[in-house]
Amino acid sequence: MKALVAVKRVVDYNVKVRVKADGSDVDIGNVKMSMNPFDEIAVEEAVRLKEAGKISEIVAVSLGEKKCEETLRTALAMGADRAIHVETDAKLEPLAVAKLLKAVADKEQPQLLLLGKQAIDDDANQTAQMLAALLNAAQGTFAAKVVLADNEVLVTREIDGGSETVALTLPAVISADLRLNEPRFVKLPNIMAAKKKPLEKVSPTDLGVDITPRVKVLKMAEPKTRQAGVKVAGVAELVEKLNQARVI
Repeated sequence: MKALVAVKRVVDYNVKVRVKADGSDVDIGNVKMSMNPFDEIAVEEAVRLKEAGKISEIVAVSLGEKKCEETLRTALAMGADRAIHVETDAKLEPLAVAKLLKAVADKEQPQLLLLGKQAIDDDANQTAQMLAALLNAAQGTFAAKVVLADNEVLVTREIDGGSETVALTLPAVISADLRLNEPRFVKLPNIMAAKKKPLEKVSPTDLGVDITPRVKVLKMAEPKTRQAGVKVAGVAELVEKLNQARVI
């Protein structure tokens, strides 16, 4: 059984993101980049399934500029067997990403497709759902537990009221949530070994996918600074403050 895991290169979660002076985009010059945390969880889950003997091969795929190779090498060091880099300098929207991943999936024919539930840069939370629709495959989003059987996968997913478990017929698309696992620390020997693992390069043109943007960003701005809160003596004063703010 083969698993395809999508990983994205994003600004590291410890970095405070700033908007460019002209408001055109986010300033990522000289900023630390890393693998999207949710994608890292997806890779870890695939590796654990392989270690349990449920998966025979893990293929990591990333889409973007040349530096995405670093992210793929991290996935290989974590335990992926080989990698595919769809190289492009274009700004990719979720639908374009889903179409590119579908093209890769059509070529690789994986039984399991694992993605992070969302990327921490755009917070779109759309790619996994779009990919499942394009593939006409079952989907399990916000996965907190994954149990893989012969012809189906049981996904315990987080919902507003708690959790639910769904049985998905393979092939299936699963998006990983925070509680699914805790990614392992990558050791130096694995990092060195990852440099020798195969990394294939393709382009959107090779895959026959149109990645023309459908959305135009007019302006970006940092959120307004929140005002300091106030303490109230009791319920009566609280109600008065809420009335003044026209909340009630």
